[in-house]
Parts: sequence; structure tokens; C-alpha cells
Amino acid sequence: MTENNHTAISHFLLLGLPIPPENQHLFFVLFLAMYLTTVMGNFIIIILILLDSHLHTPMYLFLSNLSFSDLCFSSVTMPKLLKYMLTQDPSIPYADCLAQMYFLIVFGDMESFLLVVMAYDRYVAICFPLHYTSIMSPKFCACLLLPLWMLTIFLAMIHTLLVARLSFCENSVILQFFCDLSAFLKLACSNIYENELMIFISSGLTVVIPFLLIVMSYARIVSSILKMSSTQGIHKVFSTCGSHLSVVSLFYGTIIGLYLCPSANNSTVKETLMAMMYTVVTPMLNPFVYSLKNRDIKGALRRVISRKKISL
Repeated sequence: MTENNHTAISHFLLLGLPIPPENQHLFFVLFLAMYLTTVMGNFIIIILILLDSHLHTPMYLFLSNLSFSDLCFSSVTMPKLLKYMLTQDPSIPYADCLAQMYFLIVFGDMESFLLVVMAYDRYVAICFPLHYTSIMSPKFCACLLLPLWMLTIFLAMIHTLLVARLSFCENSVILQFFCDLSAFLKLACSNIYENELMIFISSGLTVVIPFLLIVMSYARIVSSILKMSSTQGIHKVFSTCGSHLSVVSLFYGTIIGLYLCPSANNSTVKETLMAMMYTVVTPMLNPFVYSLKNRDIKGALRRVISRKKISL
């Protein structure tokens, strides 16, 4: 009976967003604009960092990885959401749902790790400025990034394989606008103890520990700031770390509120809106947060445009 239930469900239905039918086209245009902004903003940052030699530093290496992760993270969910809003077809094949879940975990976990690495980069730059170049060498940066990408791919693979072995009941409605792991598990008929155990372990590795490391890094940075007598130095520190702190607050605030501190009265609408924050809004805002007050990014953009004008 369990096997039959498992093979009977070849498609799942995504609940979508709580938008009245008469406003679907208006919100389609809004979300399309947000997605295109996300793609263009992150793509421009990646291209600028690749083309401008002034940005070939550890901080911008990590930022380019963050932009790539944001671009992919948003691209995993937004095209399907836009298609649903246009066609009103909420179905998603079982295999596509697993694939979406896999890539969401990969790029979501990687964003969390990158925020930690960027916090460590700021900590070294502020607390050990004279040794920054020797500590944050290209080899060390590569040794940081490569294992983190491998770890996220490994964790996502385990989650996906554990989900693939589950059987599902007749209810095939996922209470989200994407194949969210926790919402997906609520539909399972078989024992999900191993899945929940893996979620508990990976949450510690990818959310709790990174968040604590970021807090520790900024605690050290604040203690260094308090020892500074120069107002100009303090202002420089805040301008350097402000962008990163804004992104950390956006990302971890919604993640912790939705997954690590769920309340009994959390409505589906509230959960959907919070998920929208970290899957759509945060990847769109990150390029603006890092570029609006960043002189290096603005300077790189001017130099690239000037070179293009000269070549033309």
C-alpha cells in the first residue's frame, strides 16, 4: 500500500502566494521586475569583479561568490513562481521538486557560509591590518571556499536522498510557493525520523554555528573599535562592516524566525511571506546593499564604462 502511494504521486501542487485572482497580473509584473533586478544586479557585480583588477581582493572574491549564490538561489524558485502566476498551473513534477529542493539547500547553505567567511575577512582586516595580506592569501581563500562548496553539495545530496526514499499520502499540496523541505516532509506517510535528525544536524552546521561565529567576529571587531581614539577610523570601520551587517540581519533574521523559532500560531500566509523575504527580497537587495555606498564598486563601474567608450 505504501509503495502504491509513493508511485501514485508523480506531481505535487504548490500552494503559491495568497494573491487575489484579479491582482495576479499586477503581481506578476512586480515579481518579474524583482527577478530581473536580482539577475542584473548580481550579474553586474560578478562581471565588475572579474574585469577590474582593483577588485581582485579576498573581500570581493567572497562577494562574487555571494552574488553567484544569490543569483542561482533566486533562479531556483522565481521562474516556477512566475510561470504559475501566468498560467495558474500549480503542479510540479516529483523529480523537478526534488531538484529544486536540492539546489535551494546548496545555495542557501552556501550563502550562510559565505556570510561567515566575509565576517572573518572583516575581522582580520580591522583587528590585524598589518598582517591582512599574509593571512588572507589567495591560497587560503581558495582553501576556505572549495571545502565549503563541497560541504553544501554533500549536505544537499543527503537531504535529497533521504527525501527520495519516503512514501507520500494522497495529499500532494505543498504549503509553500516552492518545494520547501519542511513543508515537503509534512506530506510524508513513512517515518521521517532520519530526515528530522539530518535537519537538526545540518541546521547546527549551516545556521547556528555560522551565526555564532559571525557574532564572535563582530564582538572582536567592536572591542577593537572601543580601543580606537580616531573618529575617522571608527567611521571607516562602520562603513566597511555596515553592508555586511545589513545582509546578515536580513538573511538570518528570516531564517531563524521561520525555521529555528517557529510559533504554534504561525499561519501559512506568515510563513510564505517570511520565505519570500529570504528567497526573493534578500538576493535582490544584496547587490544594492554592497554597491550603493561602496566606492570600489562605483569606481570599477566607471573604469569599465570608460574602457568601453574608448574601445568604441
